[in-house]
Amino acid sequence: VLAAWQRPYLNIFKHFRVEEWKRSAKEGDVAALTDTRLKGTIYRIRGSNPASSYLQLPRAGTQSLGLTGRYLYLLFRPLPRKHFLVHLDVTTEENQVVRISFSNLFKEFKSSATWLQFPFVCGGASEGTARRGAPGAAPADTRWTCLVLDLPSILTLYLSRRYSHLRGVKLCCNLLVKNLCTSDLLFEPGVTLAEARLGGLSCRGAAPMPRELAFPVPKGEKWHDLYDYIRFPSEGAKLLHNSIQRSFPRPVAVLEEPGRPLPQLVTLSRAVCDRVSLVQQTTSPKTVSAPW
Repeated sequence: VLAAWQRPYLNIFKHFRVEEWKRSAKEGDVAALTDTRLKGTIYRIRGSNPASSYLQLPRAGTQSLGLTGRYLYLLFRPLPRKHFLVHLDVTTEENQVVRISFSNLFKEFKSSATWLQFPFVCGGASEGTARRGAPGAAPADTRWTCLVLDLPSILTLYLSRRYSHLRGVKLCCNLLVKNLCTSDLLFEPGVTLAEARLGGLSCRGAAPMPRELAFPVPKGEKWHDLYDYIRFPSEGAKLLHNSIQRSFPRPVAVLEEPGRPLPQLVTLSRAVCDRVSLVQQTTSPKTVSAPW
């Protein structure tokens, strides 16, 4: 159950006052910029390799964020033609720290008792770019993305562990980041409060995206035509998968399942995220080497 100070969601950058760098740490080329399109402050993290530049919460590795929300929202955009890396340290009910990492540097899924590595395939706005479907440097037309990670489900599916809380976050280069948020609610982008009420979103634990966490949508435009929405593990996924990506033309989470042949794309119906495709490829989890 969420603590009162974390309800209904927690704006991590705002709560921990990232811009003051007292409860957070930065290394290398990390800068706060004003983005006129997104109408607010974003953080640019760039460098020659993933370990050279990063934004870290909390400041000290011995501390813990102590955030218990089920979903972690990351609003970000990979820098074009670059590789990025994100580390999430979570704690299980058995007080075991597990690192969940995703990057377009990773060629395949790797796992151990304390570390999960997921390849992230960066899609572009154009159909040709989005359908390449392989890890690698972000395309030139990569878009701002709302990535939703179901942390308890990830631990249960991959390690048969029970989730306790989010301990720390390390955003490594090369990224533009707008915000981080935790919540027990599943926020649906591009849906108004009135539409949410008509659609009965609250009955299934969903809600419209809070204004301070939302990407702006100009009048006459549609959210999904401008941005990507990726939920992992994706709704309707009954099998184990091991990579994160989207597919053209709608934001999706395309996940690979070890040891099974490639099937046809399966389209799931949903008011907002109605093109979640599950793609299984023949891969085998590998043992994880030492962390960065």
